Amino acid sequence: MTLRALVVDDSQNMRKSVIFALQKWPKMVCVEAQDGAEALKKMTLGPIDIVLTDINMPLLDGLKLIAHIRQQPQWRVVPIVVITTESAEEDRARAMKLGANAYLTKPVQGPDVVREVKRLLPGKFK
Repeated sequence: MTLRALVVDDSQNMRKSVIFALQKWPKMVCVEAQDGAEALKKMTLGPIDIVLTDINMPLLDGLKLIAHIRQQPQWRVVPIVVITTESAEEDRARAMKLGANAYLTKPVQGPDVVREVKRLLPGKFK
């Protein structure tokens, strides 16, 4: 079974870092988007199993992206991991209230990303 992860960040280096960590599984396919608007377009092109997003991005930020995803019935159960520099508890609480499933603060290490993805997609990695 192929898994598809949508990695959303305006920093190409950050996207590449997250993708590098995730592609250690041969069945993981990563789709990239540089902001929330592009991410929403990519979600309509095929199934997405998990979204990993930054908060601070141009056009459509990560919080608005989370809200848009959770408003769509077909995407309500897609796990969302926030990866951001915003470390204040109120930022975390806001993201989680909007529907994020996990919140990681940058700088983040590959194993931390992998741990959250495994937790949110149980039984998918063997």
